[in-house]
Amino acid sequence: QNMAEDIKDKLERYRTAPFDARFPNQNQTKNCWQNYLDFHRCQKALTARGADITPCDWYKRVYKSLCPVSWVTKWDEQREEGNFPGKI
Repeated sequence: QNMAEDIKDKLERYRTAPFDARFPNQNQTKNCWQNYLDFHRCQKALTARGADITPCDWYKRVYKSLCPVSWVTKWDEQREEGNFPGKI
């Protein structure tokens, strides 16, 4: 089973964000932010190599379950306008 299939299996079993040792407390703000960044960095890196971006979907699933929709909308708009505060 290759990595993409493995990730596909994980995505199908996915229900809520898994425990992440980087963010042990209940405040998931940083976890939300980190997964949003990880998704876009992953997408950018794999696209640059002409690779399948399916493995990046894991981060998207996590941030979509953790982040308020309004934040994601705002960040997406900021990225489009070129004034997003994070480094992607």
